[in-house]
Amino acid sequence: MQFVFTPERVCSKMFMIEVDDATRTITNFEFKGGCPGNLQGIGRLIRGMHIDEVIDRFADMPVCSTSKVSSCPEQLRRALLELRERLDSGVAQEKPHFGLESFASMKK
Repeated sequence: MQFVFTPERVCSKMFMIEVDDATRTITNFEFKGGCPGNLQGIGRLIRGMHIDEVIDRFADMPVCSTSKVSSCPEQLRRALLELRERLDSGVAQEKPHFGLESFASMKK
């Protein structure tokens, strides 16, 4: 399953997480915005991990000193909690649609 999450109150703008539905292991993590070195490092570390293990490890993370509200690891934890809930309920995320017809309704 591919899951897209929009983090709040951090520099990152979007997380794209791929999980094997059967094993619930993270197969890929990509992001837009934020600190590339830190988030690429996090992505490499969590690849192959079970989502519950990442959720547990990222519990009670300190907040980012620039936002003073949240942190990317905390937002990733929230994303995985939401993803786990969707997997448990069997609800798939609606895939974003970016075809040409989506621009037809835009006013000039």
